[in-house]
Formats: sequence, C-alpha cells, structure tokens
Amino acid sequence: MTDWWRGAVIYQVYPRSFRDSDGDGVGDLRGILQGLDHVAGLGVDAVWLAPVYASPQADFGYDVADHCAVDPRYGTLEDLDAVIAGAHARGLKVMLDLVTGHTSTAHAWFRESRARRDGPLAARYVWADAKADGSPPNNWLSVFGGPAWRWEPRRRQYYLHHFLAEQPALNLEDPATLDAVAGIMRFWLARGVDGFRLDALDFVAHDPALRDNPAAPPRPEPPAKLFGLQLHQHDMMGPGTGAILRRFRQEADAAGAALMGELSSQPGAHARVARATAPGLLHMAYTLAPLRAGFDHGVARALVEAAAQPEGWPCWNFSNHDVVRAATRWSPGGVPDPAVTRLLMALLLTLRGSACLYQGEELGLPEAELPFEALRDPFGISFWPDFAGRDGSRTPMPWDAALPHAGFTTGTPWLPVPEAHRDLAVSMQQEPGSMLAFTRELLATRRASLALMAGALHPIDLPAPLLGFERREAADRVRCLFNLSPGPVPVPAGLRGGAALSGSPVGAASEVLPGWGVALARV
Repeated sequence: MTDWWRGAVIYQVYPRSFRDSDGDGVGDLRGILQGLDHVAGLGVDAVWLAPVYASPQADFGYDVADHCAVDPRYGTLEDLDAVIAGAHARGLKVMLDLVTGHTSTAHAWFRESRARRDGPLAARYVWADAKADGSPPNNWLSVFGGPAWRWEPRRRQYYLHHFLAEQPALNLEDPATLDAVAGIMRFWLARGVDGFRLDALDFVAHDPALRDNPAAPPRPEPPAKLFGLQLHQHDMMGPGTGAILRRFRQEADAAGAALMGELSSQPGAHARVARATAPGLLHMAYTLAPLRAGFDHGVARALVEAAAQPEGWPCWNFSNHDVVRAATRWSPGGVPDPAVTRLLMALLLTLRGSACLYQGEELGLPEAELPFEALRDPFGISFWPDFAGRDGSRTPMPWDAALPHAGFTTGTPWLPVPEAHRDLAVSMQQEPGSMLAFTRELLATRRASLALMAGALHPIDLPAPLLGFERREAADRVRCLFNLSPGPVPVPAGLRGGAALSGSPVGAASEVLPGWGVALARV
C-alpha cells in the first residue's frame, strides 16, 4: 500500500449543501461531479463525502437505513460510481463516511433485532433489561439530550442510542455484527473507494457491565447539554475499541485503503489520537477537541505541542459540518477577520500530520446566522437559543454571485444562502490576493516541501503572542512563525530572514510581523 494519506489534504464535501444539479434544493451526487474541477484545482489529495446512504434523514444521513444503497435524494449508485471515477480521473482519492457505531431504526437489521430476543440478529444492537422499577439500565446520557436508552415494547428491552433515539447503537463486540460491517467496507472498496472516515469512534465500544457514569464536578448552573454533567468513563472508549479498529484496519489493508477516525473532545483527546493511530490500528485520526475550544496563544501552543509528538499520525481540521466555522469561531469577538482566517489556514496546513478542509473554508466563509424558522437540525431546534445547532456551518456552497442562491440551485435551497456568502462565492475569488488564491498557493507550497508534507515538528519557544515551529525532513527545513494578535510584533533577530518558499503566498520574517501575520521560510 502506498502512504498517499501521509501528509494528504482531504476536502470534506457535505453533499446536501455542495451543489444541486436538479433544482430540488438539495445537493446531490451529480452536483458533486460538477464541482470536482474546483476541488481538484485547489491542489488537495482526496475528497471525503459525508453520508449519501439510504436514510430517513432524521440526522441528515448519519441515520443509515442501508449502507450499500444511495439515498434517492442524492441520486443513484451509478451516480456515485461516476463521482468516484471522476475524482480518480482528476487525481483525487475518494473517502466515504462510514457510520460504524449505529444505524437508523429504519434499517432492516434493527427491525429484525427488535422483533425477538432469540432471532438471528438478536445481538446486533445493544439491548438491556429495564431495572425493577422500569427505568433505564443505567444513567448514561445521549449527546443530543435525555437518557441514552429507549424502550422497545416489541422486545421488552431498552436499546442504547448515543445520539438521536432513531440511531440505535450497533453491538460491534458481537463477531457477526463486526463481520457485517466489514462486509460493507468490502462492498465499497470493490467499487473503487480509497478509504473511509470512521464516524464517532469513541462510541463504538463501552463498558460491558453497563456501570453508571460518575458525575462531573459541580457547575454554577446546569448546562443546556446535560451530557456535560457526567464523566464519560463507561459509555465511551470501552476496552473492546482496539479489537474493533484492528479488524477495520485488516479490511482496509487488504484493499490498499486508508482509514481516518473521528475522536471526541473528551479529556486526553490528543493522546487518544496517538493511541488510535498506533501500528495496526487507524492510519490517521483527528479529535474534535480543537473544534470545541476557543483560540488563543495557549490553545494554539497546545496544538503545536500535540503535533510535535512523534507517535501516531494526526489529521487536523479546524471546521466541519458539526461545529461553528473557524472563520467566525476563532476570530476575536466572533467577528470574522480575513487576516485571522488566513492565519488559521496557514497554521492548519503547516502542522505535522494530514489535514481536512471543509467545503467553503477555502473561501473564508463565516458561520451563517439563521433565524429559528430556518433551522433544520434537530439538535439546534431542541436547544435553541442556547445552542443554535449545526445548520450555520451547513448552508449551501456559494458558486456564482450573479445567480439566484449563488448558483447552488435553481430551486429553493433546503437552507438559505446568506447574503454575506454571496460576495465570497467562487466566481468572486478568481483574482490574485483572494482567500481562494491564498489557499491554492499555500497548498502548492505544502506539496513542494518534504518538510511540510511529512517532516517532524520542533516547537520554537516564543513569548505570546508569537508562535513558532520548524518542520524538518532530511535537508528540508521550514520555519513557521505566527503573530496571534492584531498589532505588529518584533521578530527576534535570530528568526528573521531565510529563503522564501517557492510559490508561497507568505514571505519570510523581517524585523516586524504584522498583526495576525504569518512568515514561512526555508532555513
């Protein structure tokens, strides 16, 4: 197997919002095919597709009813084959989102499993008896609110669901269930897929004794999301996780494919990335920890220190379909600043590891502000107004500022296209100096440097607001400096100068680094 994934930049497509080819207001596979030239033109290595499987869409595709069928809203199996072929023709690898920890209640497996306790799929999901008083088996909570258990009267037992009640948890410690998921992997690998992004891996195994979680330290007032009131010692990261990941790796290795895992933001997240990417497990993994934190010198320094560890192989991302876009989340006061957005892109693409770009990140899209009546995310609808949900990061991709809905659709989009995004459309950023041009140039610089692609990372001890490190691979050494403040900062004499990187939109450091400035130099 070639290590194409090592140092790769992977572009995440959220199909529902990428491009609509038929005017029904929902993005689809033919729309993705139309947009592949844009993705390939960035200079990324792979495209990751969020779920397009058959689904009732309770959680917009992460509630899978059939892992081997395409939802008609997105097209057909042949359309997906065309996307895979089209990506390959443009030099792009294709990764599918593999939802391994749960299915939809509409899945045929669940309908059979709930029917009786002695059936052929009785052990396919996590079932448990009620307590003597009829209450759930333990105190575990759902990420989306309320108990993590739902009573199933047909079977006279509770089933576990870590997210929506429509997403029952698979029992991956059951050999037959693990075999079935491996069969899904083989189905897609045979159709030319180059790898998988594995969803919510901290939830694939749990404490077999179903012990209660302890309470988290007291808070001044209850949070909107009760999930934060527990220490998740027993419902997550169970002892069976390693065996499950090893099986997934065996299937991937047999086909020369790569695995990228998603890990939660629970404490010790960066160490879990290293453990999950140990030999024989995942090829790469990212944690949601940076996406849940604020952004200051301490947070950025922690990212650099995590990237400096030689164990495992991280995959960094600063935005995705589940969190507020970094252009808003990490700008001071939540007011998007183009200089901050460029700094974040430069940091993302210079850390040791692979990286994910979320659609629209290359355009510098800020988070969309939506009124309550426009929301579609059940998570946001339930927690409004304390938490607006995930719709703000899922609004449609703006393609052409001159067209209705910025060229996403000829119909009515499932989420509105913000007017603020129209001026940032692809059509408006073809000139030098745009965020899109900056991203393309930075990606070309990364590809041309062995140090930035695969080199070790060595932090430079600098006082705030300066942040710095060197990337080193053989004779190639690149020094990266960042000013995490709005005002100019003097650069220490020993860190000035160096050779400009070929084609880079970022120059070497002079005596002063401007506010939110970045300097890259070969030394």
